Amino acid sequence: MSTTTQPSPAAAPARRRPGLKARHIHFIALGSAIGTGLFYGSAGAIQAAGPSVLLVYLLGGAVVYFMLRALGEMAVRMPVSGSFAEYTRRFLGPWAGYITGWMFAFEMLIVCLADLTAIAIYMRFWFPDTAQWIWVAATLLIVGAANLASVRWFGELEFVFTIVKVTAVVAMILGGAAILVLGLDGRGPTGWSNLTADGGFFPNGVGGMMSAFILVLFAFGGTEIIGVAGTEAEDPGTAIPKAVNTVPLRILLFYVLAIGVILLLTPWRQITGEESPFVQIFSTLGVNWAAALLNLVVITAALSAINADLFGAGRVVAGMARQHLAPSALARTVRGVPVLTTLAMLGVLVVGVVLNYALPEAVFTIVASLATFATIFVWLMILLAQVASRRGMSRAEREALAFPVPLWPYGQLFAIAFILVTVGIMARLSQYHTALLVGLAFLVGMSLLYVATGRHRLLRAG
Repeated sequence: MSTTTQPSPAAAPARRRPGLKARHIHFIALGSAIGTGLFYGSAGAIQAAGPSVLLVYLLGGAVVYFMLRALGEMAVRMPVSGSFAEYTRRFLGPWAGYITGWMFAFEMLIVCLADLTAIAIYMRFWFPDTAQWIWVAATLLIVGAANLASVRWFGELEFVFTIVKVTAVVAMILGGAAILVLGLDGRGPTGWSNLTADGGFFPNGVGGMMSAFILVLFAFGGTEIIGVAGTEAEDPGTAIPKAVNTVPLRILLFYVLAIGVILLLTPWRQITGEESPFVQIFSTLGVNWAAALLNLVVITAALSAINADLFGAGRVVAGMARQHLAPSALARTVRGVPVLTTLAMLGVLVVGVVLNYALPEAVFTIVASLATFATIFVWLMILLAQVASRRGMSRAEREALAFPVPLWPYGQLFAIAFILVTVGIMARLSQYHTALLVGLAFLVGMSLLYVATGRHRLLRAG
C-alpha cells in the first residue's frame, strides 16, 4: 500500500467557527452507541452467548474504543472534511480512501433503509391499517429537512433524540436495580445465580460466545460518526477528545450494565427475542403501558440513527468529492451543508419507500443483514490508516501528538486482530454468508468502477 507525504503540523491549531457545539458532539457520541442494536439486537446476542455475552460487549467495546482513539488521534491532528475517508487516502493511498468512503456510505444507507423500515413496523402498534410506505416517506421528510437546514439543526435534533434514549435506558437500569434490591417478585429466578445456572456462564461454549461477536459489533456500528461530526465542531481539538473519552463509560453503562441487569432479572433462556429484553423488564415491573413506552423509545432510536447516518454519509461523500474520489458536484455546500450530496442520499433512500410498498413483510430482513461487513471494513481501514500515519512520523511529531492512542501499539493490534477474527466467523457461519458475499461484491464492484472511471490515473497520493 502506498503512503503519502505527511502533513507538516504535528497538531492542528485550535479553531472556532460556526458549527456543532461541544454538547452536540457529546450527545452524538452518546447517541451513536444507543440504537436498535441495543433495544432489540441484544436478544440475539444473549441467545448466542448466554451470560458470557457480557464479556463480548466488553471485548467489542474495547475494539470500538481503540478504533475511535485511532480516529481521534488523526482528527485532532488534522480536522478535515471527509474524516476517515481522507485519512485513509493520505496514509494508505487513493484506492483506500475511495473504497473506505464509499463503503461507509453503503453502510450508512443500508442501516438507514433498515431503520426506516423498522419505524414503519413500529408504527403498526398505533396505526395497524396504515401502509408502511407512508411512515417511511414521512420519516424521510423529517430527517431530510433537519439535514438540509443546517449543521446546527441536525445537532439539536440529535440532542433531543439522545435524551429520550438515554432516559429510557437509565429508567430500565434503575427499575431493574429496584427489583433486585427490594426483592420484588419477577418472572422467574432473579439474582447472581442467573449468571451461572442453566449451563453456566458459557452455556454454549466459547463458540457460542464468538458467534455473538458479529451481533455485538453490528450494535456498535456507526460510532465512527464521532470523527465526522467532530470535524464540524466549533473547536475540534477540544470536542473530539471529550466525546471519544466517554466511550468506555457509555459502553459500561448502556450495554454492560443494562444487559447485566436484564440477565440478573430474567434467566437467559427466557430472553427469546419474541419481545425486546427491555419490554420484559418493564413487564416485570408491572408497567402495563410498557409496550407503548418502548415503542416510542425505539422509534426515537431509529429516527436518531437515520438522522446521524444521513449526516455522516453526506459529509464523507462530500469530502471525497473534494479529493476527486466522487463526482465534483457532490462537494458543493450551502451554509456548510452538502446539499446535492444529501439530496442524492435521500433519493437513494426513496428506494425504502418503494420496497416498503412492494415487499412490506420481507424488506427489513433483507436490508438488516447487509451492514455488518461494511461496518467492520471501515473500522479496519481506520485502524490501518492510523498505524500507517504513525510509521511516517518523526519522534518529535509522535511526542507532540495532542491526543495519542493509548497502549500503542498493542491496543491497535488487538482491535485489528479482533476484526479479522470476526470476518473469519462470518465466513464460517452460514447465516452470515449473504452479508459477507454482498459486502465483497460491493468492494469488487466499486474497485472496478474506480478503474473504469480513470480515477486510478487521475489521483495521486499526497
